Amino acid sequence: MNVIVGISSFNNSKTISNVVEKSAIGMKDYFDSKGLIINSDGGSSDGTRDRFTQTDTFDVPKVGFEYRGIPGKGSAMRSIMEIAHFLNAKVVVFLDADLKSVEPWWLERLAKPILNGKADYVAPYYTRHKYDGTITNQVCFPMTSILYGKKVRQPIGGDFGVGLKMIKLFLEKPEDVWNKDVAKFGIDIWMTTNSIAHGGRVLQSALGAKVHDVKDPAKHLGPMFEQVVGTLFELMIEFKDVWFNVERVEEVEIYGEIPKTTLEEVKVDVENMRRKASEMVRSEMANLSYLPRNLVDSVIESGKLELEGWVRILFDSSVEYKRRRDKSVVRNLIPFYFARVADFVEKTERISNDEAEKIIQDQLEEFLKMKDYLKKRWSG
Repeated sequence: MNVIVGISSFNNSKTISNVVEKSAIGMKDYFDSKGLIINSDGGSSDGTRDRFTQTDTFDVPKVGFEYRGIPGKGSAMRSIMEIAHFLNAKVVVFLDADLKSVEPWWLERLAKPILNGKADYVAPYYTRHKYDGTITNQVCFPMTSILYGKKVRQPIGGDFGVGLKMIKLFLEKPEDVWNKDVAKFGIDIWMTTNSIAHGGRVLQSALGAKVHDVKDPAKHLGPMFEQVVGTLFELMIEFKDVWFNVERVEEVEIYGEIPKTTLEEVKVDVENMRRKASEMVRSEMANLSYLPRNLVDSVIESGKLELEGWVRILFDSSVEYKRRRDKSVVRNLIPFYFARVADFVEKTERISNDEAEKIIQDQLEEFLKMKDYLKKRWSG
């Protein structure tokens, strides 16, 4: 078995058929139909599994099931990994079930570098709207880059190529890993970080635009933020000896030509974000003694947070999390994240996506500049 396409789903009946059909065409066009399409579903009530079963995959076999375990994306993906391991598949291409922009050639881009022996793990490289992927832009991209020294633009992108070597590594991790946020939305940052920290060969593949069900940060992304950032902080504890010794950030090769794309507009309710940031910080004031008072007061007053203050709050929160291992530290970060996104949106609303991307890239300098501060606090 060469290639398995793994699609984890939960109530994605409107979009899953497109993902399955494009996967089947990609399997036929690039891999001689020698593979398998798997749907690991979390108990959908909207007919997602029926849509999967009814979608024509030509002569590419497919199998769908409802996974067991903690409900979440990570549990779904683990089930797919276990099947891939059993079948000795050379690569698993994970695709999100809510994708609208997936194309058959994505399979080639995500699988070929692994099949050709050039990579163990392939992360997606998308063109995205400046307000899509706010957790990536303000947390995961800069933190992964400066901690582990690899400039992976989309460490939680959702669509990955994972080689058998990494599948085995992931499945060999202790069982209790899968009882935490890794079973949910923490899975992507966990896979990417483990791949880098264990010395896997990591590549990025140019996939063009990512068009999916976009979520407004202040309305929908709270639980996802908590699971992703909680996992990121746990990984900082686990891999302290790795990131303490990283002093520079290396570019990560991009496989394939970056396609020219047009992006759908993404609307963000800035006023709602600022209001929520201010109210939530005010209500938690008594529990924020580990954060600089001037920054806390500033967010209460303005509902916004500039980059330098955000880096300080993120770093101080990681130290406090290490000390207490308490999820409330991550929850307390959410309003500051809203404030950071609000500030970013206000500063970039009149500029192009490309210009905003340059600002996101340039933010790494501030994170890197303060890394010594982080190490000092972490060791204190």
